Amino acid sequence: MGQTVVAVGHGFPDLSIERKVFAEADVAVREAEAETEEAVVEAARDADALLIQHAPVGRTVFGAVENLEVIGRYGIGVDTIDLDAATEEGVAVVNVPDYCLDEVPTHAVALLLAVERRIARYDAEVETGSWDWTTGRPIYRLRGRTLGLAGFGELARRVVRKVEPFGFEPIAYDPYVSADEMADRGVEKVPFDGLLERSDVVSVHAPLTDETRTLFDGDALAAMDEEAVLINTSRGEIVDVDALYDALVDGELRGAGLDVLPEEPPSDHPIVELDSAVITPHAAWYSEESMVQLRRTVAEDVLRVFRGRVPKNPVNEAVFR
Repeated sequence: MGQTVVAVGHGFPDLSIERKVFAEADVAVREAEAETEEAVVEAARDADALLIQHAPVGRTVFGAVENLEVIGRYGIGVDTIDLDAATEEGVAVVNVPDYCLDEVPTHAVALLLAVERRIARYDAEVETGSWDWTTGRPIYRLRGRTLGLAGFGELARRVVRKVEPFGFEPIAYDPYVSADEMADRGVEKVPFDGLLERSDVVSVHAPLTDETRTLFDGDALAAMDEEAVLINTSRGEIVDVDALYDALVDGELRGAGLDVLPEEPPSDHPIVELDSAVITPHAAWYSEESMVQLRRTVAEDVLRVFRGRVPKNPVNEAVFR
């Protein structure tokens, strides 16, 4: 009998792409909804592989899903998976580290421009019959302003290239990237407090870790200039959204552009009602092309593991040694 793949809470219209990849390999594909480890176990007790987006996978899952060989993460980050437990159990974890390298930086720049040029505010005013440019004041020229990047991986580097024509002066905070490497890309390395104090716009591109969780808390936001703008297309938990709301309401920040929030969807959080905040529904990754690439890539890597081969995008490489 063939193997079974269970896609948990995938969020796509269907699984046609995955089914096509697995069709000729006698692999059954099933889908389920699960928001807890216990629910994952209930839905996938017989699974040989899991395809997940946001579902948690930890020791409870590894202890109960006995035939589990591989977990495919729809995306880049793997913070919902207990990698130590996966490696101990010999379960491979694969992700898709390069599927939205154009889309996320583009979305970050789009949020930046929407906030800086008051696009949402103007649009809402025009819909009510108003035709008054002063409702967006103050708006500042972008050329010569400082763009601060929290994290300097590939996504942040592409943001720098995309905003170059606007004339920003880029600086970046990333303890894991050298000053020389940043300088090679025309970016000045700064400490975190320097990033906060000097930036007119801060764009977040850091992974979610114990170090970065609520990195932008009340104290950090208070250290930023009151005319500064915060953009986050990374992970919602990196920004304390309650503190951000207070900073926007109190005039301690001029605006924010958010594609991610600590709770998604945000239920009734008041930040969604602020004119100074432009919020999109975790859509920065999305284009039709990136969605196809994402789904096909993760399915093909799961199939490689089934066939005893090393996947193209292993997260816990120790499993294959």
